[in-house]
Amino acid sequence: DCIAIKDIKPGLKNINVVFIVLEVGAALVTKENREVRNFKVADQTASINVSVWDEPGKLLVPGDIVKLTKGYASIFRHCLTLYSGKNGDIHKIGDFCLVFNEQLNMSEPKRLEMTMPMTPQIPAPSMMANNGSTNNGNIASGRANAPTMSTTDRKNATPGPGASQKGSSRMQQNSDQNKTQQQQQSQQKGNRSGRSNQSRTNVKNDRR
Repeated sequence: DCIAIKDIKPGLKNINVVFIVLEVGAALVTKENREVRNFKVADQTASINVSVWDEPGKLLVPGDIVKLTKGYASIFRHCLTLYSGKNGDIHKIGDFCLVFNEQLNMSEPKRLEMTMPMTPQIPAPSMMANNGSTNNGNIASGRANAPTMSTTDRKNATPGPGASQKGSSRMQQNSDQNKTQQQQQSQQKGNRSGRSNQSRTNVKNDRR
């Protein structure tokens, strides 16, 4: 009816286990004037920290082979710890003749994270609301980041109706200006030709 140390998990009760004491910690006195001692113990499968209250803790020394009954496992300072229950017993059954495994330490915080079951994380309603606002923000930013048209694209783009009207009016203005310039140039040529003819007639009259 004994359990292996490697199978001990947080919250487990009525634990019966046999182990050998490896290390004895200093005694701590509580407000109720009770003494508690921490031990490092091990069996063939793994090692673990054990907390023992009052008189039984004073009697245990390294090398003792002990049977603990009706214990329970809990978390103390992020470490898995085995406790002796109020109705439990601790008996020394031998010494120095037990094969143990010290490499696998069940009281390591990393080992505790591996043994604890993973719980799915459900987002809170506030987080969902924030996600909604961020989605709206993404839509707005997507509108702001719409692709812009380069200058070459603008030149090559087809003009709208308003642009065509403006272009035609500008072309008419340019054609009117060209016509007026041509008329002025023709008038200037006519004036010059008239003057030259008058000068020629005057010269002929003088000769006569």
